[in-house]
Amino acid sequence: MTTRMLAVWCADWAAVSAAIAAGVPAHQPVAVFSANRVVACSAVARAAGVRRGMRRREAQARCPELAVFATDDGRDARLFEPVAAAVEELVVGVEVVRPGLVAVPVDGAAGYFGGEQALAELLVDQVSGHAGVECQIGIADGLFAATLAAHRGVIVERGRAKEFLAPLGVHELDQPDVDRAELVDLLRRLGLRTLGAFAALTERDVVSRFGSAGLVAHRLANGRSERPPHRRRLPPELAVPKEFDPPLDRVDAAAFMAKTLAERFHAGLAAHGLACTRLGISATTEHGEELNRVWRCAEPLTPQGIADRVRWQFEGWLRADPAGRPTAGIVRLLLQPEETVEGQSLQLGLWRGLTGEHDEKAARALVRVQGLLGPDSVFTAVLDGGRGPAERVRLVPWGDHRAVTSPPDATWPGRLPQPSPATVFAEPGPARVRDAAGAEVGLTRRRELTAPPAVVLLRGGPRQVLDWAGPWLVEPRWGADECRTRIQVLLAGEPELAVLLTGTGMDSLKWTVEGVYD
Repeated sequence: MTTRMLAVWCADWAAVSAAIAAGVPAHQPVAVFSANRVVACSAVARAAGVRRGMRRREAQARCPELAVFATDDGRDARLFEPVAAAVEELVVGVEVVRPGLVAVPVDGAAGYFGGEQALAELLVDQVSGHAGVECQIGIADGLFAATLAAHRGVIVERGRAKEFLAPLGVHELDQPDVDRAELVDLLRRLGLRTLGAFAALTERDVVSRFGSAGLVAHRLANGRSERPPHRRRLPPELAVPKEFDPPLDRVDAAAFMAKTLAERFHAGLAAHGLACTRLGISATTEHGEELNRVWRCAEPLTPQGIADRVRWQFEGWLRADPAGRPTAGIVRLLLQPEETVEGQSLQLGLWRGLTGEHDEKAARALVRVQGLLGPDSVFTAVLDGGRGPAERVRLVPWGDHRAVTSPPDATWPGRLPQPSPATVFAEPGPARVRDAAGAEVGLTRRRELTAPPAVVLLRGGPRQVLDWAGPWLVEPRWGADECRTRIQVLLAGEPELAVLLTGTGMDSLKWTVEGVYD
């Protein structure tokens, strides 16, 4: 069952926090840049024509009075702490999703304050009065739907999250804390432009086409949570404490400590096959003050993600206004997992995140296999330079030096562009390529195809060509009497088939199927 959530969203928070830190008045346009492009801008700047993704020169040309700032996660987190504290004065269970957005389970608080509408109005006044910033409230089933409801300042009726999400564009899946830009682009190219259209697909089809990341996005589009949490009782040793003597009162020292502590915390979870999605950070000061905050993340937290959130929280505690700042340094810190998922959610590689001991065990096992089956029984792959997909992968026997023999980033005339085929055949199968008149497709003296491909004959019979790209020509070496040309072809049928065809020869070409795309 999906939890009923309330989201408090401060629009354009990166721009708002930059303006607050610099003392820029509210009527002056503000934009925050990263890599010379706008990542956030104020409403006043948008009214002047500034947009996210715009280059700095263009943004300043449209708005000459624009105040320009660089991204600063610490600044955003530090100035957002009063907002989280203001919400926490009214309701319990506050979770910071990211600077600019907090979430809280709504059922208990709504019953106490006389309903969801009354609670939302109270929180707007609370944040405005205590933190001095404007916010919008959204309530819905699940955090994703509540966040989008907050962007629109609405309350979605219980059980109606899927209907609320259905007309919204698939670009809403690409949130700041989870990069789904590639998935969104693919869905658009497939004609799935709304969350409702994506949600209408079956889970089986989504998993087979988009994988586990697509399944998570599909659950969100249906108004459900990203994944069911891991509810087993957590061993107490998963919490990681740290004592400080002398007390910790500087952010730079906290940042240095956070990295080591995060790695210990992550390693402890990984040893139990778990990963953290809600991180509890608790601190005790020298004067006995208790500081607590919970950070929620859509994806399982990596060691770097844990370290970032610890650093951001220390920014908020140690650099707050004097009224909200602890009166003494921190003498004890505790990291504890508030919610976990199964560790395979991280989809780690064979050795990634493991210790040297595990590396040695794996190496001994591979050497044992070589002793039983011979030295050429175990290989690892090296990505080399080359023009075709099969040419770029070189298999090296286990134990041999895995050196790159040719630079993969060098200029390779005739190289096949991305994406590469999902399957490359060791023995390419035969094919014949014909034009609309039924003639064989070959090469002209100008090294161009004699006609556009119209029909491809494979072992399963002829298939009509729906679309094609290329050719990519590899000129013959000195003394050779033939060249190779590659084309990508989308073939009609049930299902449709995308293949990589290779033609060998000079005038007439002998075609083969080199690979198949997913």
